[in-house]
Amino acid sequence: MEKSTVIGITAGLASIGIGMYLKGADPHALINPAAYLIIFAGTAAALFNAFTMKELKRFPILCKIIFCGQKLTDKQEILELFVDLAKAAKQDGIVAIEKRANEIDDAFTRTTLSMVADGFSADFIYEVAENDIKQMEERHRANALIFSQGGMYAPTLGVLGAVIGLIAALGNLSDIDKLGHSIAAAFVATLLGIFTGYVCWHPFANKLKRLSAAEVEIKKMILEGALALQSGASSLAMEAKLQAFIPVSERKQRND
Repeated sequence: MEKSTVIGITAGLASIGIGMYLKGADPHALINPAAYLIIFAGTAAALFNAFTMKELKRFPILCKIIFCGQKLTDKQEILELFVDLAKAAKQDGIVAIEKRANEIDDAFTRTTLSMVADGFSADFIYEVAENDIKQMEERHRANALIFSQGGMYAPTLGVLGAVIGLIAALGNLSDIDKLGHSIAAAFVATLLGIFTGYVCWHPFANKLKRLSAAEVEIKKMILEGALALQSGASSLAMEAKLQAFIPVSERKQRND
């Protein structure tokens, strides 16, 4: 479970509830099916118009990543792997890299090490790995765009909901009580649109971008290690090169 997502949504809902209480607003005003229909169904309709079914099929997977987190390879483990490989390569040659590559589950690491073991040039390894990383970044950008677009549509649909509510309110001009209730209900859609747009959709898009950046950094670390192996770097040189990817605070904590 991604705790930050749960904390963020809980804090957002709590701020709305407490704010309404302090302002003396009736929480029952939020029970407005029409407003929820306009915001959620309207946003979904806009996304279906904006993206292909192939792109939208990833929506449940992306939600799982946002709420459950994404398991990324630990940088210290990558460092230790390549230091061990550098030692093994010095002792047993290229065969040691090939043997170890076949035991690795991560496809990117396995492919990159296999190219090193097969004797490909550094330029070729770099080109293939960089293309892989760029394609991944593009996929991640498209995934985050779904949420950022949703964050743009929801507040605008909130305005639409308010307009519809005000049209309904104008039909009750002769009844002050109904008029006041209708106006209050009209702005529920605006509240929902702004809340979902700026507390959910846009922050979720940003979280996906941050997770993507973290994964890109890990793959670049793996690529750097593979290129160092290809050049015949020693274990000490390998450690010095890859430690640059680990924050100093974490580096000290792990090395103690």
